[in-house]
Amino acid sequence: MKTPGEALHVLKTHIKKSWKIAFLSAFLAGLLIHLPVWTMDAPNHDGLASVYFDQNMITSGRWFLTVACGISSYYTLPWLIGIFSLLCVSITCVILIELLEVKHTEWIVLTSVLFVSFPALASTYAYIFTADGYMFALLLSVLAVYLTKRYRRGFWAGGLCLAFSMGTYQAYLSVCMLLCLYVLAQRFTEEGSLKEKAFYVSRFLGMGVTGVSLYYVILQILLKAEGKALDTYQGISDMTSVGGASLIHTIRNMYKDFFVFVFRGNILSNNIFSLTAALALAVLFLTAALRLVKKYYKSWWFWGTFAVFAAVFPLAANIIIFVSPQVGYHLLMRYQYVFLLLFCVAFVEKYGTGRGEAWRQWLLLGAGTVFCVNFAVSVNIGYGNLQKRYEKTYAYCVRLADRIEQTEGYYTGMPVVIMGVVGEQNFPPTDITTSVTGNMIGLCGDYLCYTGPNYKDFFKHYLGITIEVVEQDVVGQIYNTSEIYQSLDSFPGANCTKVVDGMLYVKTENKLEEY
Repeated sequence: MKTPGEALHVLKTHIKKSWKIAFLSAFLAGLLIHLPVWTMDAPNHDGLASVYFDQNMITSGRWFLTVACGISSYYTLPWLIGIFSLLCVSITCVILIELLEVKHTEWIVLTSVLFVSFPALASTYAYIFTADGYMFALLLSVLAVYLTKRYRRGFWAGGLCLAFSMGTYQAYLSVCMLLCLYVLAQRFTEEGSLKEKAFYVSRFLGMGVTGVSLYYVILQILLKAEGKALDTYQGISDMTSVGGASLIHTIRNMYKDFFVFVFRGNILSNNIFSLTAALALAVLFLTAALRLVKKYYKSWWFWGTFAVFAAVFPLAANIIIFVSPQVGYHLLMRYQYVFLLLFCVAFVEKYGTGRGEAWRQWLLLGAGTVFCVNFAVSVNIGYGNLQKRYEKTYAYCVRLADRIEQTEGYYTGMPVVIMGVVGEQNFPPTDITTSVTGNMIGLCGDYLCYTGPNYKDFFKHYLGITIEVVEQDVVGQIYNTSEIYQSLDSFPGANCTKVVDGMLYVKTENKLEEY
């Protein structure tokens, strides 16, 4: 048996230089870009209820999330969770450069920084309480592809990784599928018999079938063991069907969502600089593609590969819509869209050689740098707004708590009827970042409290005040039928709170006639 020192020496000799570059590039860039969100305690609306959360999300199909998040404990510890999640992302970048066959230092660095700066990671950090588990799931999804590619029978281990990735967060199935698609496309541009290529394809199909089947079997076993059923949230309970929608309609929606997000999602391009960089990447990709066309234009399998790749890419990117057509497709579920950039970098490096290579490389480096800087600026604008949301909510809730406690007849523990939303008449929107953060779920908006339970959690964890809010279905009935509630002023009006039948009515939203 080797000593720890000897084991470290052996490990060091087996670590490639390219791996070190990828890891360090991702980790250092991650620190520079995302450090602000790790050093502040500024929760989003979901984070209010997750100051301590055991992450038992089996009813959402995430049966391994409680284990993945348990490493950093179930407390919201931004710094610890941030470091652990960034380690997972950095290791993911190491695997990615192997899968994409990126070889030169400048492109390794660019690939890593693009991956770690992509706003989907910032949107995930807005849900910092679960970020470590999600990034672990992302790592597993990429590792599944690597094992399948690297080893002849690696699809078994790859399937296991995919199952546990989906058991942590199902959204990264798209990451796995897009990487498989790119790896297979690479293989079909190389020499080899059709039989060899068919067997190669079967390995990835085997990994996918094994992973999804194992995920589903484990899910059903654990649901029965805990006596639970899948939740209706985000259409999770319809995972095994097409949600009642026709197959053609669902596929059409998948294509539509893909192109809407790419061209109008305000993420990949949100200003003239990023738009110019996107056009430059498109030109470089087409230029490199033409070199392949000249070489293989007589090969039927080349055109077949191209057609399949182009047709399947949008579907693979949006596979969650197929699994659950009613899903609300948030940015943190769209990490796979970074591959639109990474595939361009890898493709141009590999096939953009020959005449004019120097200018192509400079253009690629310039366009990639523009994307990295633009992403870094955008996510920090989002982090700034996240901090301001917390501070505005804190100031608002201090005033609201004082009004509640000063209401005649109120006592601690009395049921409180409150809608939750903040009226725009007395508290107009002040978020000036919407043009940048509008699609960054978790980072946009003005306040954190949208429901009664949000107030309860904010009062408890950040003000040290106890209020007992009435269940939301009861609040809805009172909101629609009580003339007393409707006659109240909106906070901070003089008559915005009133004790009625042993309950405290609190009106925060605009008066009904003003909607």
